[in-house]
Amino acid sequence: MITRELQAKIEQKLFEGKAIVVVGARQVGKTTLFNEVLRNRPEKILRLNLDEADARELLTNPTMAELQQLIADNTIVMVDEAQRATDIGLTLKRIQDNFPQVQLMVTGSSSLDLRARINEPMTGRKWEYMLFPLSTGELIRTKGILFVRQSLESRLIYGSYPDVLNYQAEVRETLTNLTGSYLYKDLLELEGIRRPALLEKLLVALALQMGSEVSYNELAQTVGTDSKTVEKYIDLLEKCFIVFRLQAFSRNLRNELKKSRKIFFYDNGVRNAVVQNFAPLALRADTGALWENFFISERLKANHYAGRYAKSYFWRTKSQQEIDYVEECDGTFRAFELKWNPKRNTAAIPAAFTQAYPVSEAAVVTPDNYLEYL
Repeated sequence: MITRELQAKIEQKLFEGKAIVVVGARQVGKTTLFNEVLRNRPEKILRLNLDEADARELLTNPTMAELQQLIADNTIVMVDEAQRATDIGLTLKRIQDNFPQVQLMVTGSSSLDLRARINEPMTGRKWEYMLFPLSTGELIRTKGILFVRQSLESRLIYGSYPDVLNYQAEVRETLTNLTGSYLYKDLLELEGIRRPALLEKLLVALALQMGSEVSYNELAQTVGTDSKTVEKYIDLLEKCFIVFRLQAFSRNLRNELKKSRKIFFYDNGVRNAVVQNFAPLALRADTGALWENFFISERLKANHYAGRYAKSYFWRTKSQQEIDYVEECDGTFRAFELKWNPKRNTAAIPAAFTQAYPVSEAAVVTPDNYLEYL
């Protein structure tokens, strides 16, 4: 069992008068995390998985009498896939307000519905965390630094989902099933998604342009739709924790690109499953993009778990000066140039950026030194 970074934080928050909400993509280990937190607890626990129709019906607009009957003498109520129930935010609020002895623990795999439904009713009533695929820090603490170093190429190709690391013999089948069903499950059930084939085409296009600047108009022409539909679908993919966007950073210099964006995947394995390419790095033309995607997604995990509230960008000028990854935190900047091959590394952080902004750290990150930053 790989101990998750959030476990200790959640254990500290139990019975402090607020619900604990963990969001993240399907199969990243949300339920397993809660089960580990509760493994040796003495309290009576009610577990409800809202993927199941019966459980979903129980939490869809229940009366107070029905809630009292359901909760009974349980003092922990664990609700899985909460976004699946109508008006779940109001139901959770009623439990939180009327059963002060109960600790609510809630998971959700789609922030689109869950956050929209619970944010207003649950304002001031919840702690919310995001769970990612396994992080480098979690693997170091559980399996050791030697394992992490030896498994780098595997993680660049197959990613870091728990089932991928636990079942290495069936890794391709695991990833194919994951991308073919679980990741799309919430997305395709959302109102307004009527063209799953278009969604799959868009995902392939995004995967092939990973790490490059993308144009919604060009993507629309590629997949055969309009730019508004492309933007809407990318927004949905982001809210279901499949991809994330980096905006171009621009504040001072006239020739900085202002409206550009790059799109990355939260997990390299999911990206490679989308394009059905699991070839070793020596046979690939996209190793640089895989390295960039891997480091940035790992850095997002590290920042989130450490409680560092950093904004993430890339930086580029019209004269082609660029920085792969920039963080802004508490008024200062960290700049990272990402290079897979240390022997070919002649990169440097452009002086135009370091002179224009207060930079606290600037580094060229390679497989030789990346662990220093994760």
